[in-house]
Amino acid sequence: MSTPPLAGAGMPPGAFSGTQAQAAREVNTASLCRIGQETVQDIVFRTMEIFQLLRNMQLPNGVTYHTATYQDRLAKLQEHLRQLSILFRKLRLVYDKCNENCAGLDPVPIEQLIPYVEEDGSKHDDRGAASQLRFASEERREIMEVNKVTKLK
Repeated sequence: MSTPPLAGAGMPPGAFSGTQAQAAREVNTASLCRIGQETVQDIVFRTMEIFQLLRNMQLPNGVTYHTATYQDRLAKLQEHLRQLSILFRKLRLVYDKCNENCAGLDPVPIEQLIPYVEEDGSKHDDRGAASQLRFASEERREIMEVNKVTKLK
């Protein structure tokens, strides 16, 4: 890892820090999604730990237990809840940044996501689709007629 050049070494002061700040702001959306996924996993893990702590706590049913034990468990529980709130805030920031990055994208129709292979290798056009639809309709009609004949026999 190389060190950044000093401000007096041929670059104007603040030029490098500006590009670093811009690079930090322009984070890949896929990386943000991965960070969000890891954050959700951390939230689930912390929540499981909170439930584990609560399950192990005894109810004060006339039983006296040490104040130090109570204080220790309460401190652990509060720490887990604090960490959980921090993780939720982090997840919200990631969510907002992902929405911001994807705001300018046009939604892609589902039909375009399905790969289409043509027999002749030419580009797909409306005339080809219409002829294929007509061919498929005729083929369906013929199959229905054959089915009727076989049912009658």
